[in-house]
Amino acid sequence: MRQHRHRLAAVGLAVAAALVVSFVSTQIFPYYTPNHDEAVYLQQAAMLREGQLFLDPPVTESFRPWFFVDDGGQLYAKYAPVPAAMFAVGMALGSPRITLALVAAGVVALTAVLVSTVFDRATGRLAGLLLLASPLFVVNASAFLPYIPTTLWNVGFAVAYLHADQTESYRTAALAGVAVGVAFFSRPYTAVLFALPFIAHACWTLRTLERHVVLRQGVIATVGLAGVALTLGYNAVVTGDPLLFPYQAFAPQDGIGFGRREILGYSRQYTPILALRSNAEALWVLATKWVVAGALGSLAALVGLVATLRRGITAKEATLAGLFLTVPVGNLFFWGTLNALGSLDRAGDGLIHFLGPYYHADLLVPTAAFGAVGLRASWSRLQTFLAGRSWTTSRHVLAALVVCSLVFGGAGVGMASAPLADNHAVSERYEQAYQPVESHSLDDSLVFLPTPYGDWLGHPFQTLRNDPGYDSGTVYALEKRQFAVVDQFPDREIYRYTYNGEWAPTAGQTVEPRLQRVEHVRGESVRGTIRLGVPEFAESVSVRLASDNGSEYTTTNAVASGTVTLNLTVEEGAATISGERVTPVTVPRSGRETVLISAFVDYGTGAGFTYRFELPVDDENGTVRALTPYVEVCRDATQCGGQAAYVPGAHIDGVDVETNLTAS
Repeated sequence: MRQHRHRLAAVGLAVAAALVVSFVSTQIFPYYTPNHDEAVYLQQAAMLREGQLFLDPPVTESFRPWFFVDDGGQLYAKYAPVPAAMFAVGMALGSPRITLALVAAGVVALTAVLVSTVFDRATGRLAGLLLLASPLFVVNASAFLPYIPTTLWNVGFAVAYLHADQTESYRTAALAGVAVGVAFFSRPYTAVLFALPFIAHACWTLRTLERHVVLRQGVIATVGLAGVALTLGYNAVVTGDPLLFPYQAFAPQDGIGFGRREILGYSRQYTPILALRSNAEALWVLATKWVVAGALGSLAALVGLVATLRRGITAKEATLAGLFLTVPVGNLFFWGTLNALGSLDRAGDGLIHFLGPYYHADLLVPTAAFGAVGLRASWSRLQTFLAGRSWTTSRHVLAALVVCSLVFGGAGVGMASAPLADNHAVSERYEQAYQPVESHSLDDSLVFLPTPYGDWLGHPFQTLRNDPGYDSGTVYALEKRQFAVVDQFPDREIYRYTYNGEWAPTAGQTVEPRLQRVEHVRGESVRGTIRLGVPEFAESVSVRLASDNGSEYTTTNAVASGTVTLNLTVEEGAATISGERVTPVTVPRSGRETVLISAFVDYGTGAGFTYRFELPVDDENGTVRALTPYVEVCRDATQCGGQAAYVPGAHIDGVDVETNLTAS
């Protein structure tokens, strides 16, 4: 009966974990987290569903996703495929979020089993509950990131290893090897750090050289090494070298060790002192904010560890406690923790503010385990203290216990609610940014996206991803080689997604988005009309026309009507601007380029604003073609060129733009 109740409790905890993560992933992270790696794993998962390890985009420069390696036009992800394969299972079942729920349930249930094996069932159940109540677990289990999925394999390995040690089962030993091998394939360094205490335990058991022990540990090692071989085989397929990991192919200096570390032009001199400082800060944040009840939960784990040491620690307990050593020490050699923190001198500006110290996620397991031991040890000491005491004394102590429980519970709720509230605020800003895309039916459309963080898809627009074959749904492309992209999708309607404002949702910034219809016109020449709204207090408009081959200026004072009309003509070899009381100007041009038109509306005091137009044009075999221009309204010159898109109705009275293109 006790065993039955224990299993029901473990199942109940697993179901609760699945429900919590399902709620958080859909309600707090409907547009994913500020960590844009989620788009990488989801793109990779979609590829795996189609049986692809590589993307073969029609125009490589326009379709390169975030953190994908360009290998001669073929693209592959810098990350190992294990987490993506797990998300692909959820996709096959209807939604990748199903995987998140199943993984969360598995980690909580396996943690309860692991702690039950090391200590006892009551402690195991409590440890599972403490893990579920840890903000770091809830947030990261609700995101399409690799940390909690890898923890699932790590904890599965620990459970199978200890079960095999206890029962001398070769079958369970093989399962342990499978789990550690998959964990290594998923995140090699993380798996090694988690496995080190168990490797030490295995070496300790081999001291007797008993045949069944040697065979059992040999099974684990052999099957586990098969996972290593699979990893090296994958490397050979995608990078051409079994010892060259994809992340190294993407950024050779982004790895383990000290010295100069670099990724995408960002570099640091990563020294042991900097490692100690950054990891100490990450561990402090983990202990005070991201484990259950914050500092109170960490105190409970410390009490549990001390209590275990005082009564005499067993080999299994020492193995579990060893994670408190290997995970923090191992992470000293990886500069990723420093990057997650942002600026060490400015608290809360890095991803750690929203996602916690995720590189230390495996510490949640021993923290929950020894936290449960600490709480039970404290309860036992309290019972001993109350034995033989008067009712009055007991009543006072019980009242104090209720207060302490409320404080612990309140601290747990507070610690969990703070990051969820911050992430929800970011999601609300994402919701506004994506509004025009979600409100339009874009099936069979081509949408050009801006590049606030460089020439990457999915960075930052994670929800706007392509089908691996680029042949269904909406196609998203960067504004690179636009005519080459348009030629690849001649039958699709074309749009351009733009926004006004600074793209910084994690810093509290909200943008005004726009989905602009784009026309593709062609003929012997292209003619266009640009009508500019002019506020009543403006005095003149200065116009600049520029191409790769030169620029010209002209001015008009015809602003009394509140509108200035510019006539644009693009012919093979030239572009011309004319208009009412506008002296015509012409610039030479050739081939495929962007013609720039800017109009400075002058208030007469040197102050004003600028209308800016980027017109993609192309000459080919006597035919001129153009795409609807990208339009900006710039009050600050530093925002021109990406953050000042014209959004109808979002500007002051009198600011208005109308453009049209025709072929002739």
